Amino acid sequence: MRVVIRGGGDIATGIALRLIRSGMEVVLCELAAPTAIRRTVSFSECMRTGETSVEGITARRSHLGQVESLLERDVVPVLEDPSAGSLPGLHADAVVDAILAKVNLGTRMDMAPVVVGVGPGFTAGVDCHAVVETMRGHTLGRVYYTGSALPNTAVPGLIGGFAGERVLRAPADGVFHQILDIGAQVAAGDVAGTVGAAPMVCQIGGILRGILPDGARVYKGMKAGDVDPRCEISHCYTVSDKALAVGGGVLEAILHLSGALAKGM
Repeated sequence: MRVVIRGGGDIATGIALRLIRSGMEVVLCELAAPTAIRRTVSFSECMRTGETSVEGITARRSHLGQVESLLERDVVPVLEDPSAGSLPGLHADAVVDAILAKVNLGTRMDMAPVVVGVGPGFTAGVDCHAVVETMRGHTLGRVYYTGSALPNTAVPGLIGGFAGERVLRAPADGVFHQILDIGAQVAAGDVAGTVGAAPMVCQIGGILRGILPDGARVYKGMKAGDVDPRCEISHCYTVSDKALAVGGGVLEAILHLSGALAKGM
């Protein structure tokens, strides 16, 4: 079975790992310059570096003509194709929208036999066949075959006793200058990056789990970093519990819907 995933950030990568480890072929469609901050666990990083690996699985920036040969070598192809215009040539059995834009950016139910939307912005039975919940809590990873996921609250999930304080946001419009690397130990008041003369200051202590790359264009208030107060360095280099839970929901949805199709339901 071949699955095309729109998006390549940390949640999309967790989904991809679950599907690949379940025997599926996965192709990703991404922006030319992604803005994922958890770059050490995001296949989208290969758009910047050419190739990246997450938990032993390698992804490579590629074009449509390279897809088959890369899949044969167990390498994940990542295409510069944010609109998923290459879908007709990919012959996908399923499409997963894991852009996490909180709105639907063009995914339709006729894109593949099975179409799954991840997070808010989708309605099962309208623009996709199933929706997977991304909100932390009791329903995280749950699959909805009718209706939608919980609405976006704009409040990050609670980790280590902290929510919004974990997120680092660009202090101004302009070009981001990265000062600290992912994995750095930080304290409240440390400067992780700058935009011009404006500092991006950590509000809490912990491990810098994610940060935009040097040279990224940002706007004031844009999410540009993430501090993990649990201070576990391995969390910087392994897929999160949330990404794995969402990935499990996507896997369930694809298998359930594909089985229903096979039975003629």
